[in-house]
Amino acid sequence: MKGKDLINIGIFSAIYFVIVLIVAMLGTIPIFLPMLTVIVPILGGIPFMLFLTRVRKFGMIWIMSIIMGILMLLTGMSWPPLAISAVTGLLAELVYKNGNYQSASRAVLTNGVFSLWIGGNYLPLFFAAEKYWSTRQNFGQDYIDAVTKLMPTWMCPVTFIAAFICGIIGGLLGKALMKKHFEKAGIA
Repeated sequence: MKGKDLINIGIFSAIYFVIVLIVAMLGTIPIFLPMLTVIVPILGGIPFMLFLTRVRKFGMIWIMSIIMGILMLLTGMSWPPLAISAVTGLLAELVYKNGNYQSASRAVLTNGVFSLWIGGNYLPLFFAAEKYWSTRQNFGQDYIDAVTKLMPTWMCPVTFIAAFICGIIGGLLGKALMKKHFEKAGIA
């Protein structure tokens, strides 16, 4: 990997993380907390698809995914997003590599697989709820009760499925926008 590759990883990780932060602010409203697995992959698909036009070396997607996990860890989301992002990032990398880093259909699928990292944010909520809520008492009991009702344990696989499907949708949206706007501007 060259310096240019690392710069691209850094720039697109920053853009993607800004989207995650903006959307995460919606999570202060209970109904939007589970919707993060829908909104982030769709909106994040746009810059991620542009990032994939610059990926030509193994490890770039994986590094970006690990960066997302580290940023979640640093913002108080515990270790599961980091562990999940390491696995899903590697899987996304292998999917895109299988398309020789050029296949548009593999790029869309790569965004779906990459987006699975978002589901890792919810694992403590499903499997260690008391510990999760003990660090978030400032949200208030009404918020905690509302989220607990919205996110029963059976929602765990639903969050991953939603992230994958919406990642595909985000990939298709990103692909369409690249074709319409970024290629004309000479960016993609």
